[in-house]
Amino acid sequence: MADIQLGAHTIRTHGIKIARFHMHDWIILVILGIIDIILNVIEPFHRFVGRDMMSDLRYPLKSNTIPFWVVPMIGIVLPVFITLGIYFKKKNVYDLHNAVLGLLYSVLITGVLTDAIKDAVGRPRPDFFWRCFPDGKDAEMFFFFQFYDKITTIVICHGDKSVIKEGHKSFPSGHSSWSFAGLGFFSWYLAGKIKAFDRRGHVAKLCIVLLPILCASFIAISRVDDYWHHWQDVVAGGLLGLVVASFCYLQFFPPPYDTDGWGPHAYFFMLAESQSRNGSTSIAAENLNVIPASIEPMYIQSEGQNHLALRDSAPTLDEIEAGVDRRMQ
Repeated sequence: MADIQLGAHTIRTHGIKIARFHMHDWIILVILGIIDIILNVIEPFHRFVGRDMMSDLRYPLKSNTIPFWVVPMIGIVLPVFITLGIYFKKKNVYDLHNAVLGLLYSVLITGVLTDAIKDAVGRPRPDFFWRCFPDGKDAEMFFFFQFYDKITTIVICHGDKSVIKEGHKSFPSGHSSWSFAGLGFFSWYLAGKIKAFDRRGHVAKLCIVLLPILCASFIAISRVDDYWHHWQDVVAGGLLGLVVASFCYLQFFPPPYDTDGWGPHAYFFMLAESQSRNGSTSIAAENLNVIPASIEPMYIQSEGQNHLALRDSAPTLDEIEAGVDRRMQ
């Protein structure tokens, strides 16, 4: 699309209009945040864990290499700061608003899905044994029935309740899904901004696009290294976040390989609407300013004053018939 003036659409000139138009989207976003908080508070499903299963769940209980609060900093705050930098250069509030809104939707939808699945599945983490028995004592010491049910052999945990609750939230990985949701969306965004798929063969652009994905992959791998997740949890979480990020991006932006892939749908819709309005206004103005050729202006003098009047100079029906009769004679 040619002759686009980005500087004419700033927060000051169009911010309120955009915020009002998307008010319901922001309300739904807040509701998603509340739902995610509730899903983190409720007790997850306690999947059956028998005595024979504990041998596979004895991985050491370690602290997080990447704390949970770091994930939103890398997956949300960092992309928002870079998007703000692009806004200050391009002055396109439509791009800023849709990028931030799409990013937040990507992360929150992924968060709700991830926590809902966690609560429903209740898969034990690889370090579940040490969450159940912080002192390392189980059936091999003291009495068997003190640690396992005598009929079902289900484990009877003696650890801290909050630690045990967290131990039933292995599938899928929240770190993986959140990081791929935020950084996956940002990778799509960068691909559109730098026109990575313009068919000019600039491989360096692909390196920039894949950098956020690489960062999300390192975050996901750390969850396996810390024994907080099984590898299946990490793969499922990463795929979930990436799929949601793709859907959310394409909801707000054209595909990066599209000619207009650098800007949001709302921006081009606004331009088309403005051009349509301006075109209709110009046509109406032209119609108002045109005087038919048969109308001639004339001045009428009465009582010392001149008045401008219009006279129809088109021949009347009688004049036309008289002319025809004269030609026939």
